[in-house]
Amino acid sequence: MSGLQTSTMKSTGSAQRPPFRADVVGSFLRPEKLKEARLRLLGPQTSNQNLGPHDNSKLRRIEDECVREVIALQQRAGLSSATDGEFRRRSWWLDLIMGWDGFTADRTGSSDISWRNAEGTTQPFSRLWTRGPIRWRPSATARAFAFLKENTSATAKVTLPAPNQVHFFCGGDKGVQEGHYMDVDVFWTDLIGAYRQEVTALVEAGATYIQFDDTSIAFLCDPQHRDLVQRWGHDPQILLRQYAARLNEVLVTVPDHVSVTLHQCRGNREGAWGAEGGYDPVADVLFNQIDVRGYFLEYDTSRAGTFSPLRHLPRGKIAVLGIMSSKSPDLETVDFLRRRIDEAATHVGLEQLAISPQCGFASSIGGNPMTEKQQEAKLARLVETADKVWGGQ
Repeated sequence: MSGLQTSTMKSTGSAQRPPFRADVVGSFLRPEKLKEARLRLLGPQTSNQNLGPHDNSKLRRIEDECVREVIALQQRAGLSSATDGEFRRRSWWLDLIMGWDGFTADRTGSSDISWRNAEGTTQPFSRLWTRGPIRWRPSATARAFAFLKENTSATAKVTLPAPNQVHFFCGGDKGVQEGHYMDVDVFWTDLIGAYRQEVTALVEAGATYIQFDDTSIAFLCDPQHRDLVQRWGHDPQILLRQYAARLNEVLVTVPDHVSVTLHQCRGNREGAWGAEGGYDPVADVLFNQIDVRGYFLEYDTSRAGTFSPLRHLPRGKIAVLGIMSSKSPDLETVDFLRRRIDEAATHVGLEQLAISPQCGFASSIGGNPMTEKQQEAKLARLVETADKVWGGQ
């Protein structure tokens, strides 16, 4: 991809190529009127109900209004990119996958992976199953993106769960073979084919900034999850290289004018997380064997380790440091954020760095524990810091 070439970035304005010096991951706190409307018009959000696209015209009008408002919020903060807040989704990843043929999600506790908080483990993650051949359907994500692009002058950004995420949440090869696919290679062929169609639909809708969201590679930083994938029958390092290769199979179809980034997260659900451990076991493959222009990297707590793995970042790629928490309402100071940037710059050049929250503010409808006012203050602080550090660059 020629998109790996270095280009000047700036934190305000939308003329330069993303990722920008101050950027966002994707999701925002759902307004109360949107949460109320979804409950009233679609019913209680239990089990698999309300996953995937809907055709409720009344709810869509309310979503349209809320998306315009979150676009305005991002503009007030001074951001160069804009997302739709993922306001049309119940889940950051399941809504896309459940909109295709072949999948079901088990939310009753059958997953091997659990959420964690300060008190210990909480509830299990959703477990994904293949119940038939994976087939792409016309994309609700592309339709949502088209509305975003029509309603913003900023660079419109769209987020997708990475394909390796699907394999991981199915339970690896073992879990895939417990579902529809006895031949894992056929599973990958069908999955990659669906992703290529999704990317094509987005590009045809005018997308020039696509972000793949992933926890699976970041989870391979955690000894507990490395032990888990070994129980599934995988060598963690071999699985890591396979994930890089599979993602590249999707990326090879992306046109040169489209900037692609990869977000790495250890889980983000109403303040909880799913993994711990620095990027050291995955950094070389992550930065050098995946054909993206930039990386959004969780770095808001000690769970993500040190900045040392950034030494593996090659020239021409950008590391967007997630040094601002989207889990906590506490507003970071400019001095704190600048010190963190300075720490990272001892391992990689300042020109290859940018900043963002470590994840979205609401990976699911519930959202993280903060107010919309606190959310907006964090965005403005990001832009303020980026302007002080990089100026007009």
